[in-house]
Amino acid sequence: MIDMDEQKGEQALDADLRRVPPLVVRLLEFTGDRLDTSGLFGDSITVECPQFAVIPAGEGKFDPYRSGVSCVDVDLAVLSGMAADAVRERVPQSAYVRAMDGKLVRVYAQPFTSANGPYVGAVVAHIDAQQENDRHDRRVLLVALGCVILIGALGGTCHYLSGLAIRPAAIALEQHEEMLNGIAHDLKRPVTGLRALADTAMRNPGSMGKVLPRVVRLAKRMGGIVGTQLMYAKFEAGVQQLAIQSVQLDQLVSAVVEDIPAEGARITFAAVPTRVDADPDMIGRAVENLIGNAIQHGHLPDTAPVVHVSVGNGRVMVADEGPGLDPAAAQRALQRFTSGGGSTGLGLYLVQRIVHAHGGTLGIYRSETGGAIFEIALPTAGRP
Repeated sequence: MIDMDEQKGEQALDADLRRVPPLVVRLLEFTGDRLDTSGLFGDSITVECPQFAVIPAGEGKFDPYRSGVSCVDVDLAVLSGMAADAVRERVPQSAYVRAMDGKLVRVYAQPFTSANGPYVGAVVAHIDAQQENDRHDRRVLLVALGCVILIGALGGTCHYLSGLAIRPAAIALEQHEEMLNGIAHDLKRPVTGLRALADTAMRNPGSMGKVLPRVVRLAKRMGGIVGTQLMYAKFEAGVQQLAIQSVQLDQLVSAVVEDIPAEGARITFAAVPTRVDADPDMIGRAVENLIGNAIQHGHLPDTAPVVHVSVGNGRVMVADEGPGLDPAAAQRALQRFTSGGGSTGLGLYLVQRIVHAHGGTLGIYRSETGGAIFEIALPTAGRP
């Protein structure tokens, strides 16, 4: 843009200069080798800017002539040099020179021939270019300042946007670090238990009958931890697929209740027959997570957990007798990597993802006695 502005200004100056030589040459006459400039007297071109000079060069032997107006004072030697260049090259020449007072001047020299044919001189028109140069310099300064401001604004914007782009990644890394810490915490207890049971079995082979059921429970618990992580990864990658089939929901939940390790908790179960279209493994995992969450968190200090599970009309309710959850805490509990017990914090988050994938809803309420109620509501079979 700066170069185009400079070229545009230069072209405007040259256009003003180029109109002068043809008008001057038309008014010149040759008598033999002598140049007659009398035709210029009284013509308006001699008293207007741009001013000009008719200067001999090559075979020219006449005296130089300068127009009467003084628009800008340029040394005659400088103009003579331009005339000599134009005659030597036999084409017009243009250049910037300095006036006597240091101003910038644009010069245009057009050679002309005598009546006999040889080039004998040039009409050298010149105009004050300082004003145009100053205007261009101001434009350059404004563009430069604009670029500085723009670069500063872009830099600030990029810094802000990069912060926005990096912040989620940093948060994700922090959350994954918390998740790994939670996995290590969750696996530490069953691994320690397995080691202790193995030591017991080695020292007392006769205790195998009592040890093996506990080993199976611990192995199942570890498998559940790994399965939860795998399910989370599939959901986040968008590759988790549901194996939908007609399921007797009351029977499915009953099997989950029977298989879940109570660990000192009392679990009650009530159900009426209800059928839904669902992935039984996924729904079973969701119900198992809710019951496990109630056993772990849904009781008051120094009291055994009590969990009530009920099924009916496409709904599964898991209620505890703990301190309950306020609405804000309930919403936080559904976020990934949120846990109050040092675990991965994916249980309730995955329950919600599983239920939503089935077109259902997960509700969290506070019971009249103060405990928490988690309710899975699924579309019943045959209902859109």
